[in-house]
Amino acid sequence: MDKKLELSTLGVRAGQVRSQFNEHAEALFLTSSYVFDDAAQAAERFGGGEGMVYTRYTNPTVDMFQNRLAALEGGESCVATGSGMAAILTTAMVHLKAGDHVVCSNAVFGATIQLFSALLGRFGVETTYVSPTRIEEWRGAMRANTRLLYLETPSNPLTEISDLEQLSRLAKNAGALLVVDNVFCTPALQKPLELGADIVVHSATKYIDGQGRVMGGAVVGSKALVGDPMTIFLRTAGPTLSPFNAWVLLKGLETLDLRVRAQSAAALELAHWLEGHPRVARVYYPGLKSHPQHELAKRQQKGSGAILSFDVEGGKAAAWRVIDSTKLISITGNLGDVKTTITHPATTTHGRISPQARAAAGITDGLVRLSVGLEAVADLQADLTRGLA
Repeated sequence: MDKKLELSTLGVRAGQVRSQFNEHAEALFLTSSYVFDDAAQAAERFGGGEGMVYTRYTNPTVDMFQNRLAALEGGESCVATGSGMAAILTTAMVHLKAGDHVVCSNAVFGATIQLFSALLGRFGVETTYVSPTRIEEWRGAMRANTRLLYLETPSNPLTEISDLEQLSRLAKNAGALLVVDNVFCTPALQKPLELGADIVVHSATKYIDGQGRVMGGAVVGSKALVGDPMTIFLRTAGPTLSPFNAWVLLKGLETLDLRVRAQSAAALELAHWLEGHPRVARVYYPGLKSHPQHELAKRQQKGSGAILSFDVEGGKAAAWRVIDSTKLISITGNLGDVKTTITHPATTTHGRISPQARAAAGITDGLVRLSVGLEAVADLQADLTRGLA
């Protein structure tokens, strides 16, 4: 398909392959295996020839999802996984080995820190954590054996913005890979590969699905870095995306551009309202002029996203009061849904990391995170007002 097509068009049309029945909607292939014409064809397919072999690593519905997301991100290749964490693990297992070093933002999802430190650390991979916004810390952490730079931008939950072009130059000069988690912005608002990233990872569970229905993950990049080696890893280790979930995610991609732009606009309106509230000490949102990386966000992103966080005066008790007083907003750690969600990061998404690590990342006991959905902003304001009164 023509890569010059607009993103909204690619989200609806890219990657579709029709069967002999010439169906209009994408087909769902619920099969674990495939039948071969003869023994010779089976031998050829199992030996790496073109065609479907086993759904652990080849499936037509999963292929359509992979090709569509690759088109949206502007990548050559995409490999889908069973979850976002499986996408990060796949990237690490393919591109790291014992004795390698990783430089990672200290403002990433708590499970990501657990994966790098607690799991990969057991196998001889060492990780150094740095500020997502201070390039001098990244530069100072680099070693001769640094193989990978990893970050989320905007960060979770404080929406800090990393300068991808600077980090790309740093990684390339060191012969390392720059891996960017693009879950908050999605390709609707940001394309890290165009800004110099080597690999993009996604928790497709979030905005790509968009309605909190299924789990999924994806890795996007070049065929040499993603398609060839990661397909081999899927075949061997099996962190596979199911065909049904791939089909649901295909439906999600059709409305991705519309949803994310609408949610981003609603989040900006809500952020301005919260910034003026007397019980709110600070609001973290890239669309606000008060955000430290506001100008960088304007250059690097097409919008500010649907995630915002705010500090409530009064610490944990006050933050919990805001959360517990909601009747419309859903109390859950998930994000990216059309339904607005609210959580207390210090005791949920980042509850498993140490208090010292939370403090270093700026996650206070009074911090509340919102993932803004598609409800009327006035209704969300009324729901939050109850706990802020």
